[in-house]
Amino acid sequence: MALLQNSNSIFLFDESVRNDYPIIAGIDEAGRGPLAGPVAAAAVILPQGLIIDGLRDSKQVPENKRKKLFWDIACNADGIGIGIVDADIIDRTNILKATKLAMEMAVKDLTITPDILLIDAVTLPNCTDIVQKSIIKGESVSASIAAASIIAKTIRDDIMLAYDKEYPHYNFKKHKGYPTKGHMECIQLYGPCPIHRKSFKHVMDQQLPLKT
Repeated sequence: MALLQNSNSIFLFDESVRNDYPIIAGIDEAGRGPLAGPVAAAAVILPQGLIIDGLRDSKQVPENKRKKLFWDIACNADGIGIGIVDADIIDRTNILKATKLAMEMAVKDLTITPDILLIDAVTLPNCTDIVQKSIIKGESVSASIAAASIIAKTIRDDIMLAYDKEYPHYNFKKHKGYPTKGHMECIQLYGPCPIHRKSFKHVMDQQLPLKT
C-alpha cells in the first residue's frame, strides 16, 4: 500500500471522480458465464489516496495472487457489500436480471451510503436514489470496480469450492462451474445437479444419461 502516485491510471480515474463525488462505490460481479452456481456481486468503497499494488481486473490476476489482493482490499476498504443470487433465481428470471439483483443487494449491504455508483457495464433500476455511472470494462478503468471484481470473484470461487465437496463428481474446484470440456463431460455422465442452471442451453442440451 502507498499514497497515490501518478503512475496508476485506475486510481487516478477514481481520484478525478472524487472531485465531485467524494464517496465512490465500485460494483462488479462474478459468475455470469458459468453453467452452475450463483452469480456474486460486490460493492467496494476505497479510501481516498489508497493504492493497492497489483490491483486490476480479477480475470487478469492468477488465483494464487487473488487471495492476497482480497485481503488487502478487505483490510483497507471503507466499506464492502456482498450480494449472492443462486441458480434457482437465475433460472426463474434470467442471468442479466439476476446479476443486477446481486449488485443491488451488494449496494444495500453497504454500511456507508456512497455519493456515486461506478458499475461495470450496467445500471441498477432499484438504486436510482444514488448517482450511477455505467462503465464498459469498468474493472480496467476504475480502481473501485477492480476491487469489487476481486472481492466478488474470490467469494464466488470459495462458494464453488464448498459445492465441490457437496457434489464431488463435477470437479467444481477446478472449473468453478464454467463450461469447460471436462465440466460438459461430467454433465453428460451424471446429468445436472441441483446447482446447475437449468435455463442455460449448454446444460439441458447435453446428451444426458439414460434412465433405466
